[in-house]
Order: sequence, then C-alpha cells, then structure tokens
Amino acid sequence: DPIMENFIITIAFLLLGIALQRVPGLPVKTGNLLILAIIYVFLPALILLRIPELIVSDQVLIPALMPWVMILVSAGAVLILGRLLRWDRGTTGCLLLVVPLGNTSFLGIPMVRAFFGEAGIPYALVYDQLGSFPALVIYGSVVVTLYGSGGVRPTAGSVMKKVVTFPPFIAFILAILLRGVPLPGVAIDLLTFLAGALVPLVMVAVGLQLKIRAGRDAAKKVWIGLAMKLIAAPMMALLICTVAGVDGEAARVSVFQAGMPPMVLAGAMAIADDLAPALAAALVGIGLILSFVTLPLLYQVIR
Repeated sequence: DPIMENFIITIAFLLLGIALQRVPGLPVKTGNLLILAIIYVFLPALILLRIPELIVSDQVLIPALMPWVMILVSAGAVLILGRLLRWDRGTTGCLLLVVPLGNTSFLGIPMVRAFFGEAGIPYALVYDQLGSFPALVIYGSVVVTLYGSGGVRPTAGSVMKKVVTFPPFIAFILAILLRGVPLPGVAIDLLTFLAGALVPLVMVAVGLQLKIRAGRDAAKKVWIGLAMKLIAAPMMALLICTVAGVDGEAARVSVFQAGMPPMVLAGAMAIADDLAPALAAALVGIGLILSFVTLPLLYQVIR
C-alpha cells in the first residue's frame, strides 16, 4: 500500500531526528538551523513548484477559508471551557494559541503527501499559507497582546511586515504571479530536487526538537487541549463541509489539515511569553506523537 509506505517513511525520519538528539557533540541548535533552511529554501521551492499547478475554482475557497473558521470555533471553545473550569490567564492564553493553530506546514505537508499524494499538496499549501501562517502572525499577536507577560506589543504595521516578508509567503505570491509562465527545465529540476528533500528535513528537524514534559497539574489540561485539537476540530470541520454540501479533494484535505496537532511555532510563542510554558511544550510534543495514530484514523473517516 503506497499510503502506508509513505507513512512509515515519514515516521522513520521523525525517529531519526529523535535518535540524533543523543548523538554526542551534535550542536544544540541543529534543529533550529534545519528549520531556518526549510523556511528560507525548501518550503519556498515546494510552493513555487506546486502552486502554479493549482486549478483555480471555487474549490480553492475551502482550504482558504476553513482555517479561519476553525480558529473562531476553537478559540470560542477554549474561552468557554476556561470560564467553566476556572483556568488562570496563562493557561487560557496558552490554549488560545496552541489549540486553534495546527501544524499544517511542518507536519501537514508531509502527511498530506503521504495520504493524498502530490495532488493534495496544492490544497495543503493554500490552507497553510492563506490560513495557518497569517493566523499565527495576526491572531497569535492578538492573543500575546491580551494574555502575554509584557514587553513590546505588536502594531498593525509590524504584523503586516511579518506576513509580507515571510519567505514562504513571498514564494506563494510569486507562484501565483508565475501561473502560466513556463519555467526553464533546469529551474524545474532544481525546484523538484529541493522540494523532494523537504519531508525528510522537516521530520528530522521536528524529531530533533521533540520534548515531552508535563507536570501532574498540567496533565488534565493537556488531554483536554489535545481532545479539542485532534478529535473535535476535524470533526467540526467535517460537519461544516457536510452542512455546506462541499465534497471532493479540497474539502478532504481541509478536514485533514484541521486535524493536525498543535503548531510548533505557536507553542514556541506561548513559551516565549510565559503562557504556561510546560503545558505548551507538552501539548506540542504529545500532540505530535498522538497524531501518528489520529491522522490515519481521520483519513479512514474522510476517504
């Protein structure tokens, strides 16, 4: 089964990254350097290669709008639970960052490729570049402003600057502008080579940074957060698609992306602003591992 083979290969690279944590003398920042290379080179290459192949239709609206709908639904659920369970501001701020924002790039793209093949990649990229990434910058900045520990607060101008200077977003705009423009064969070959290296590098980088630590007090909150992110969110996305009467590959990829575990960068943002840092780290680490069980099950539901 090609899907299972791709899935096993993806897990193998993650395990390689985890194993590399134990290599003596390996620089601590190796994972960070890999992620920088991914952001500046390998992910833009994939975007430039795949987005021009996207067939523009009303189907594209589904992955473009779904992440924003999911943020509204998830944030609302966190705020309601926060009041009912009397969470402190740090816990509420942490879950407002980590539950609505999914790992739709670093994990989402390899997983979509494993389960949907190359045909699903353009929809996964639209979901990530028009939804998850701008939401991280815009929505994430609002959450940090309201719940963070202090310091310099973002302005509308600084938020926009982050969005328009992010290398994958620049590549996304460039790829749209280049639609219909034939690239030289050598450029296609180079982009294909770089894009092909994305999944192994991403999974090794994630494995290098994977940490699982949660105090006893945080355990209940971890399971509540992960139940919302890994189970409730994709089921809500599926319900929205069903009620709206939308089907097809774009809808299935969007529901699949909605079931991704918490975004690594959202967890990092929570930790940096002292929003329940142990809880944030546990949500990201445990969520990533559990997703290797929940995502295959989700695929069986939506296939």
